[in-house]
Amino acid sequence: MKFATPEGATPFDPDEAEGLLLSHITTRAELDRWEQENIAEAAARAFRRNHPDILTDGFARRLHKRMFGHIWRWAGIYRKTGKNIGLDAWQIATELRTLCDNCAVWTLHAVYPPDEIAVRFHHRLTAIHPFANGNGRHARLMTDILLVQLLRQPRFTWGSGNLVNAGECRKQYIDALRAADHYDYGPLLAFVRS
Repeated sequence: MKFATPEGATPFDPDEAEGLLLSHITTRAELDRWEQENIAEAAARAFRRNHPDILTDGFARRLHKRMFGHIWRWAGIYRKTGKNIGLDAWQIATELRTLCDNCAVWTLHAVYPPDEIAVRFHHRLTAIHPFANGNGRHARLMTDILLVQLLRQPRFTWGSGNLVNAGECRKQYIDALRAADHYDYGPLLAFVRS
């Protein structure tokens, strides 16, 4: 099985591709549709109640499992391989816990305005890239949960376009993340509410 990968997305390695639980899927469009249905279910469930442990690696793993667990055997498990982006696999657990702890401090002490806290959290989570795939979608949902439940803000609109497939909206998003790599959060702050 080989799927085309949009720019900035993580390609599957052969072992990860073997983790597909739905053998009838043969195209990227089918995979995207199945994943999107599961993500919608996970999001609905996540916003039905408050979660006291949002800023933990356990919550991050459980959320990824809810989003992709019907499709991928490795859902909710930190990746064990290197990717085109992200930290070395052995750093994931420590860096994710550090991010969660930092975000808790930012929130408690209002170090940044709420949108900037969420943008910094999102950027760092995508940079850590904890899972074999689905990291951007996972980071966006985690960020929206953080916004609504801890920061008491509305969800981001994320450019009001399709961020999964190649296109102008995805390009703007990737460019904004790359600017944030150099500590310029302005483009990402503008993008998330556009």
